[in-house]
Amino acid sequence: MQNGWVREAVTTARRIVVKIGSSSLTTATGGLDTERVDALVDAVGALATDGREIVLVSSGAIAAGLAPLAIPRRPRDLATQQAAASVGQGLLIGRYAASFARHALIVGQVLLTVDDVTRRAHYRNAYRTLRKLLDMGAVPIVNENDTVATEEIRFGDNDRLAALVAALIHADLLVLLSDVDALYTGNPSRPGTRRIDEVRGEHDLDGVSIGKAGKAGVGTGGMITKVEAARIATGFGIPVVLTAAPLAASALVGEEVGTLFHPVRQRPTARLFWLAHATSPRGRLHLDPGAVQAVVGRRKSLLPAGITAVDGTFTAGDPVDLVDASGAPVARGLVNYDAVELPSLLGRSTVELAAALGPGYEREVVHRDDLVLL
Repeated sequence: MQNGWVREAVTTARRIVVKIGSSSLTTATGGLDTERVDALVDAVGALATDGREIVLVSSGAIAAGLAPLAIPRRPRDLATQQAAASVGQGLLIGRYAASFARHALIVGQVLLTVDDVTRRAHYRNAYRTLRKLLDMGAVPIVNENDTVATEEIRFGDNDRLAALVAALIHADLLVLLSDVDALYTGNPSRPGTRRIDEVRGEHDLDGVSIGKAGKAGVGTGGMITKVEAARIATGFGIPVVLTAAPLAASALVGEEVGTLFHPVRQRPTARLFWLAHATSPRGRLHLDPGAVQAVVGRRKSLLPAGITAVDGTFTAGDPVDLVDASGAPVARGLVNYDAVELPSLLGRSTVELAAALGPGYEREVVHRDDLVLL
């Protein structure tokens, strides 16, 4: 059953996101491996010249900057990581541009932060940029903007970023390329470890010890991040193929390689999907039972009258969790007020607030269009 399904899922996909990790592009000590880059480009370039839309999510900026800066191993402090990324990103995109030119293809660099995909205006802008590049026949090369991202606004790994980009552009397929050829029940080098060819649901992951198997010396990922990325993508209705980078060409033409993760649901609204999976809450709004029922049961906007307390430091437009009386998150949304403004508004109706403070206060704390249930 798997053989035909994998082939069909790949060969019928018109819009494909391919993610490649640092360890598959660079040497263990840093610096780009041109042969590996060219092999990847040959695999995806063949599809792009055949009329398919390809988005490449590529790690490697920090790793590529290590050797030129004489840094012996991946730095732990954020400032040095950002410096390495600043040097390495130019080298990485330059190498891609030269390699794709062999296929008469143009590349476009797209560097993203979490804010670019959670705030409404930024989210639309990211989509428009990627859509326009694809419409013009270019290959977008996406990476996290490591030169400016802080610990608080990071995706954390490019596996997750790739899954979210796939959701953003409504991809037909996500291919995660690693240094391991498939998902295994444990470390592939240990006796008794079993390879998993298909994942149709969480029950297929029972007994799987993913730990940090496959973690590379210059990367940030591991098998656990790839499984989490597959969960995100399949939750958006996108099939996922996980395999090793040297098998990219085989995987992209539908050969029976790697592990296939089947989609588990129909596609939800893209932006709210991003809100649920791409953001970390900057605060919490405590709701009374009536507000919980309105938000969760009737899908209404959150008004000041239903809020009993506010936690955290946030500004208008930030993501916040809406929690019930026990403190359990029931929804996440983009708040319309700063944290310092809200305490004086709690328990008051919007009509009362407008009369006392002006028409600018006759608005929701979180609009229903900016809410996703958890």
